[in-house]
Amino acid sequence: MLNAPQKRKKTTVLLVDDHALLRRGLADLIKYEPDLEVIGEAADGEAAIAAAERLNPDVIVMDLMMPVMDGVEATRRIKATMPETKILILTTFGTSADVARAVDAGASGAIMKDDAMENQLAAIRIAANGGKAFSPGIEKSLRDAPSIPKLTDKQRVILESVTRGLTNRDIATMLDISADAVKQHLAAIFTKIGAANRSEAVSIALRKHLLKL
Repeated sequence: MLNAPQKRKKTTVLLVDDHALLRRGLADLIKYEPDLEVIGEAADGEAAIAAAERLNPDVIVMDLMMPVMDGVEATRRIKATMPETKILILTTFGTSADVARAVDAGASGAIMKDDAMENQLAAIRIAANGGKAFSPGIEKSLRDAPSIPKLTDKQRVILESVTRGLTNRDIATMLDISADAVKQHLAAIFTKIGAANRSEAVSIALRKHLLKL
């Protein structure tokens, strides 16, 4: 007796965007694809985390800019507990720095909301299969963007302390090092991030999202 062919498992998709019309449009697009299935929707990052834990989707299509919690932080938290889940960022005008943060957080790529429908579907399939998918414009902006400077753990702590208004003496006491050592660390930090002084270092750190504040 011949065995009946088994149905191929569909790729399950969770849609996350604060605009219900956009979610509905994507859902209507996906429902005609035999290999894809929308299993849930969420309107912000916190709701996305809860839905991901409940539904365990294969792919999450995640808006970059949302109220309550943005797509970057939601991506970071979901990937920390569900590393196998693929996350594809959806954006209207996200800067290369914002998209780079999302990729650093674990996103499998980023596509524009006005991309052609077939390109959006292709990106979902690429992410589901473990690949990286980027809209051409996003890929170019990432390639052309200057790299984000890498700070050591101690430099990151010192820079964060500076953003909180601590003096060199305060930082020295906290880290049990000399004030001169703090000055040396700060000089190295300024060189790495291209800052001339403490206030400029704080501004650059916040603008480039170098710290988790």
